[in-house]
Amino acid sequence: HFFVGATQANFTVVDALLKPWQGVLCADSGHINVHETGAVEATGHKVLTLPSPDGKVTPAMVQEILDAHPDEHMVKPKMVYISNTTEIGTQYTKAELEALSHICRRNGLFLFLDGARLGAALTSSANDLTMADIAALTDVFYIGGTKNGALFGEAVVILNPVLDEDFRYMIKQHGGMLAKGRLLGLQFLTLMTDGLYFSICKKAVEQAMALRAAFQARGIPMWGDSYVNLQFPILTQAQLDALTERGYLYEVWEPTGDGRFIARFCTSWATTEENLQRLIQDIGRL
Repeated sequence: HFFVGATQANFTVVDALLKPWQGVLCADSGHINVHETGAVEATGHKVLTLPSPDGKVTPAMVQEILDAHPDEHMVKPKMVYISNTTEIGTQYTKAELEALSHICRRNGLFLFLDGARLGAALTSSANDLTMADIAALTDVFYIGGTKNGALFGEAVVILNPVLDEDFRYMIKQHGGMLAKGRLLGLQFLTLMTDGLYFSICKKAVEQAMALRAAFQARGIPMWGDSYVNLQFPILTQAQLDALTERGYLYEVWEPTGDGRFIARFCTSWATTEENLQRLIQDIGRL
């Protein structure tokens, strides 16, 4: 099912699967908790969060939420939402996803994988998952187009037949259905032809790893251990100012408490080798 964007995909899937008294568990950095203006909670479903230093949900976190919500006086956990790649550049291994899938199925929980950055995860050197693995271990996931070469759009893949019934009615009611839907279909048809999706995502990941190496060669520490197209150098204000003056766009995430800041740099399918090498040279001058 093609959606116009990830927010529409996320809150439509959650609302379609959950009853009004049920909630969805995610890491505290999860997109549905931080970056979607409360879209899921606006549908009436509570987002249940736990701290996660690496942005991933573990079986222990799931069990903790289940133990904390034992009866009808509380929101009933019914879904686990994860992102791969996560919002902070980490990714799930096959063993981690298998363990998460096992505890969800054992406790009757739906497992929903946000794949807005899935292309980066699948083409990372640290990856051992395939698209088939993801399909076998989740109830629903989506393939991100917006962040991976398309002008817009996400492709939601339903594995659990419970979600199939009347799902297109939910898409329409939630504003996720594009009237000119062929524009979405054409983009994904192109992305999935001759391995284009994977080749452009792999290029972005390789460029990001070259960027990471450039920061580290200059003695600049990195926040987290990302092997995808998101990199988080820890920079001083003077270093940030120098890169700003050279015209680079980045996002400052948060201060580290010692006068430095965690910044987020992203490469994409559109990043040129010329611009990458220019940035690498300027990093060397910091």
